Amino acid sequence: MSGAKFKRKSVEGAKPRGAEKSRPEKASAVEAVPEPDGQAAPEVNGQSAPPPEVVEPSPELTPEEAEQARKRYLLRRFWISARGYWGRSGDRLALPFTIGLLILICVNVGFQYGINRWNRAIFDALEQRDAHTVYVLSAVFVPLVLGSGSLVVAQVYLRMTIQRRWRSWLTTAVIARWLANGRYYQLNLVSGDHPNPEARMTEDLRIATESPVDFTAGVLNAFLSASTFIVVLWTIGGALTLPIGGESITIPGFLVITAMIYAAITSTSMVVIGRNFVQLSERKNQAEAELRYTLTRVRENGESIALLGGEEEERSGIDRNFGHVLRQWALLTGQHMRTAAVSQGSSLFAPVVPILLCAPKFLEGSMTLGQVMQAASAFAIVQGAFGWLVDNYPRLADWNACARRIASLMMSLDGLERAEQSDALGRISRGETEGGAILSLDDLSVTLDDGTAVVKETEVAIEPGERVLVAGESGSGKSTLVRAVAGLWPWGGGGVNFRAGRRLFMLPQRPYIPSGTLRRAVAYPAAADNWTLDKINAALDKVGLNYLADRIEEDAPWDQILSGGEKQRLAFARLLLHTPDIIVLDEATSALDEKSQDKMMEMVIHELPDVTIISVAHRAELEAFHSRKITLERREGGAKLVSDIDLVPRKGRRNLLGRALWGSGASNRKAARP
Repeated sequence: MSGAKFKRKSVEGAKPRGAEKSRPEKASAVEAVPEPDGQAAPEVNGQSAPPPEVVEPSPELTPEEAEQARKRYLLRRFWISARGYWGRSGDRLALPFTIGLLILICVNVGFQYGINRWNRAIFDALEQRDAHTVYVLSAVFVPLVLGSGSLVVAQVYLRMTIQRRWRSWLTTAVIARWLANGRYYQLNLVSGDHPNPEARMTEDLRIATESPVDFTAGVLNAFLSASTFIVVLWTIGGALTLPIGGESITIPGFLVITAMIYAAITSTSMVVIGRNFVQLSERKNQAEAELRYTLTRVRENGESIALLGGEEEERSGIDRNFGHVLRQWALLTGQHMRTAAVSQGSSLFAPVVPILLCAPKFLEGSMTLGQVMQAASAFAIVQGAFGWLVDNYPRLADWNACARRIASLMMSLDGLERAEQSDALGRISRGETEGGAILSLDDLSVTLDDGTAVVKETEVAIEPGERVLVAGESGSGKSTLVRAVAGLWPWGGGGVNFRAGRRLFMLPQRPYIPSGTLRRAVAYPAAADNWTLDKINAALDKVGLNYLADRIEEDAPWDQILSGGEKQRLAFARLLLHTPDIIVLDEATSALDEKSQDKMMEMVIHELPDVTIISVAHRAELEAFHSRKITLERREGGAKLVSDIDLVPRKGRRNLLGRALWGSGASNRKAARP
């Protein structure tokens, strides 16, 4: 069965709706790059496009056959991206280094042949007690060893340089795709085989790029060695005549035939014994990744765990994951033991077999001692070449597992890219507003990647300087709505439009604190030296963090040092530095007490009087700092906008809802009581 039993569909290359319109400039870490233009392109400087076809298993296949075909396609998918390293848009040194490595391997095989010939000559001289020849050959041996050693060192340099540069190129490509358009976030929202992407982009990708170079060099060396020294064995050994039942049987090239039979037995034994290596390697790598993820979660949430006294429960979870790792290692150990038995037995017999086979000819005088030793050396080299699989099958299995894990992540990214280039799943368009609004939601619907509606057909326009509070019960889709506004949630319909040149800054409930100095944390996502220390200290003072001014250049784990409230204050300090036009606050004051919350909101309104604010919050006290309130209500088929209220009376009449509100059939918009 071949991978041809997969059906292929063409991928639409149409532009997303609204892609021709400009997008708002963002000042936050959630900034999205421009919409893709739908044109497929090879990997270039860390950026790539998905394959030009979608591959689905044929319904004619059984589940087992479909799984095998899927695994084969995963390897193909890995090479679709990985081979670009040698392409026109790849590394300019890739081909010269690769050609140089191949040349060195060929030359080194020539030196091996020279050493093999030296073995014959030295033993013939010893047998004949020719002292002069022994001395001459002793002097010749030194340059042979130096030459071969130099070639091996050069091979190591080129081989490891290719591995390092290939890993760098491919890692850059995968990380660029992972970070583009918020896909690192969207992967958490879609189904697929992509858990623990950080492990796949580090350890798995390292093995996936190191092993193929080793395999290629090993296969070429094995092929050239086998080809060269099979000729030596055929020439030296000649034919072997065996008397059987009064007759004689002549076996031409008996040493070559013996070497091939010997290698076939050991290789077949390895394949049979190690047939489960790939599956066990995949399970072991996944178990290791899950353990690393669990330990990382404990470190990142150390304060909450410590305050709740959850050490025992965490220990239990870690023990379960670690136990799973140990069980997979135990199964893999059994495989290694069986393959080691084959490999060790092969290495012990290989030097003895040719001597035993040549002994009759040597004893009858038709073969010299030098020829026997040359044959033994050549036999060992040929056996090593034929038995290359015996020694490398475990690594081949490990590479297979790692390449598939990388390819699974690539396929998940492919799916997100196709969704960006196609209207099949529905995409939220992003463009420019018309009229006086700074932000408008035009018939906006937000759905999951499978089409399930979360927020349905919202029509809202927000004017410059408005402060809008988005309210509703938990699970009504408020946070999903603001993520769609920020460009993090791609699926749905309708449009999110901004006034040209406006800058958006989002403050999530749990602000991200990067590693490094406190100065970097305050300036994030801009560079730490974009503002002077005086401006950064002034921003910290306004948000009540002036007591940290002396530690502004201290490199420390600030994510662990700062409390939840301090992190939220620091996020407000970022606002003062970046001075955006639109601020999206998603429960951004939830860790602050009521008095501190009031101070933060008053400070923002005072320091940034013209800024437009969109807030998601449950606290009723926040209404005092907003001029308008819209309410979402969770309903079957998606949340709906049920009211749009002015909290501060406005002169003139605004038509900010383009249609009647659902459920009531008429607008619920009214002014708040004085």
